Amino acid sequence: MHLLIGTRKGAFILDADKSRRKWTMRGPMYLGHIVHHLVQDPRQRNVLLMSAHPGHLGPTLYRSTNFGKTWKEAKQPPAFAKAPEGEKGRVAKFAFWLTPGHSSEKNVWYAGTVPQGLFRSDDGGDTWQEVTGFNNHPMSSKWFAKDNEEPPDGATTHSILVDPRDANHLYVGLSGGGVFESTDCGATWAPMNKGVDAEFLPDKDAEYGHDPHCVRFAATNPDRLYMQNHCGIYRVDRPSREWVRIGKKMPKKIGDIGFGIGVHPRDEKTAWVFPMDGTTVWPRTSPGGKPAMYVTRDAGKSWTRQDKGLPTEQAWWTVKRQALAVDACDPVGVYVGNTSGEVWGSRNEGESWACLARHLQQIYSVEVAETP
Repeated sequence: MHLLIGTRKGAFILDADKSRRKWTMRGPMYLGHIVHHLVQDPRQRNVLLMSAHPGHLGPTLYRSTNFGKTWKEAKQPPAFAKAPEGEKGRVAKFAFWLTPGHSSEKNVWYAGTVPQGLFRSDDGGDTWQEVTGFNNHPMSSKWFAKDNEEPPDGATTHSILVDPRDANHLYVGLSGGGVFESTDCGATWAPMNKGVDAEFLPDKDAEYGHDPHCVRFAATNPDRLYMQNHCGIYRVDRPSREWVRIGKKMPKKIGDIGFGIGVHPRDEKTAWVFPMDGTTVWPRTSPGGKPAMYVTRDAGKSWTRQDKGLPTEQAWWTVKRQALAVDACDPVGVYVGNTSGEVWGSRNEGESWACLARHLQQIYSVEVAETP
């Protein structure tokens, strides 16, 4: 297996031996580019798609058909339609999130951008079109974050989920904005934020305007979703549309604020989070400079700290929303890339940790890939 690493200064691939004890680094690829997301196509395992921002040249996407040996730039990266004369239009600063389409749709990909927008490719990522039902929704001016409301890293479309049972059933997360659902392949959308705390909004029970950080399926039960939010950790079991704040069971001195969340590939009750300090001015560091993973094995009724092998003091880093990943091995491997340019991994479901790579730039994303 492999880890696909996106950093502030290029992309890297970590190759593991069968035991996952020895790791070999490949790269950098596109050194100097900001790589927001690097993802394998599970339908064609030799195919990788990369979202990159090469500085003054503008954002783009690259595709590899030989697992990263060579790359080809997209012919038509995601771009909003030109605004009518005299009106201010939206310009895609970069593609923030990439998601392969349904297993039945061989060449379909989705991309979420900054500013908030949703795009679809039907040719493997070479050309992209707007999902107009989302981007031009009559409520978009209210759903999408305004310039003065944007999170520090920009208003993002992320957590694009395609129901493995139904290609028409989609979820997206907007930071800020909330979680939204479509059951007709993106033609129509509805907010799905009931039960989510909105401590920063005048209306604590607002229908939209929330700040989800990451949303994930339970692979064995796509009707169960987990979410790490600006205001806690949540779970929803469909067909309910109401989230339950399962983070209230986290230790009070740690809290339930973070970015990423990972779900066990075979156990819908097991999920991992990596808390950060979200108090006062939001330092976005590990609480007390002592990083740790927390795991629930009962769907959020209780949480256990996992820090064996991690630094015990003066480690002031955190993990971004796309930089927490799990593999499908037995036992499951759990991996994080941090803001200090390190990759940490556990071969035993978080019970103990080892540093797999050091001295990279700030890590934006970590994804697991299978050998082609």
